[in-house]
Amino acid sequence: MRARNALAALACLALIGCSSPAGAASSAAPARTSQVDLPPSYKFEPASIQVAPGTTVTWTNHDNFTHTVQVQGQSEVHSMRPGETAQITFTSPGTYSYLCTLHTQNMKGTVQVS
Repeated sequence: MRARNALAALACLALIGCSSPAGAASSAAPARTSQVDLPPSYKFEPASIQVAPGTTVTWTNHDNFTHTVQVQGQSEVHSMRPGETAQITFTSPGTYSYLCTLHTQNMKGTVQVS
């Protein structure tokens, strides 16, 4: 019985230690920046940003693989080989979702223009 209780306690501690605070990822405010990095990890960093209307956002590929940036609802795809950048100017207020068309399951982000 003690072994079961000890195992249950360890399992609870493991879950608490490995989880993030409730809503931490979804409630985080967008970063106020016009620079987005693509580190060697198949992600945009920061994934959610906020800029003023008329701002040009620059994505820089620091990964070892080619990635793209495409704002959803737009046809243009900006391709970036390792070391290259892509730039998009956001003129109208709103929230724009974007993704890497080559790695859609992992690489998504938003630009909030306000």
